[in-house]
Amino acid sequence: MSGKLYLCATPIGNLEDITLRVLRTLKEVDLIAAEDTRNSIKLLNHFDIKTPMTSYHEYNKIDKAYVLIEKMQQGQNIALITDAGTPGISDPGEELAAMCVEAGIEVTSLPGPSACITALTLSGLPTRRFTFEAFLPADKKERKEILEELAGETRTIILYEAPHRLVRTLEELRGTLGNRRMTLCRELTKKHETAFRTTIEDLLIYYEKEKPLGECVLVIEGRSRSEIEQEARQSWEEISIEEHMEIYEKQGIQRKEAMKLVAKDRGVTKREIYQYMIQKN
Repeated sequence: MSGKLYLCATPIGNLEDITLRVLRTLKEVDLIAAEDTRNSIKLLNHFDIKTPMTSYHEYNKIDKAYVLIEKMQQGQNIALITDAGTPGISDPGEELAAMCVEAGIEVTSLPGPSACITALTLSGLPTRRFTFEAFLPADKKERKEILEELAGETRTIILYEAPHRLVRTLEELRGTLGNRRMTLCRELTKKHETAFRTTIEDLLIYYEKEKPLGECVLVIEGRSRSEIEQEARQSWEEISIEEHMEIYEKQGIQRKEAMKLVAKDRGVTKREIYQYMIQKN
């Protein structure tokens, strides 16, 4: 029988956040695939885990995946861990899990720490709807396209960023999204955990004097729906009500229904449009 792939979430800072199930699994599997074995050996030594390790990272993720899949097809159980957090989230584990599914190998995920969810829940911003973009792409064209998409996003936005790129990213966010409320999270779950609840502009002012340190999670408020609706209404006000009516009537929409649509577009009552049309006629 084939073995199984276990996606094991590991602490993002505080070692006490590891689950009992993950500890048991790391001890029982035949092999642990780790993003950085030099980093993960500290975790394994802390919990006295003697299971053999092998490297699985961004630069060997495809070739090594075939090696690991072959081992699982021979019956071995393998645990995948990242440097910190949940494998597969902004992590090459995404490819291994997909390739295992394709090969018919069972995959199971052992839940635990995740920086994006931890930051979201302590941000003070809306949590019901959110979008996670991880690190923005390095390619300028793709980066610009994604930032433009985010400008109209009404959900809370979560990004990862390295300290040496933080100011540049904040400048791009301000230029594309405008000044928004946001929370900058650093050192999550550690002794000096910081949740800096501020705005994009105020954060840029802060970093004019302070040097960015540590990996950052940026949680940014989505665009206001009322603001979007207001802009849409203002765009319709650039044309006359007669021209507005004509747009719908040319589509074969009956006059009564066209009045209702025009009223909705302009944020007024149907009666107001009706009275206006009577006066014009």
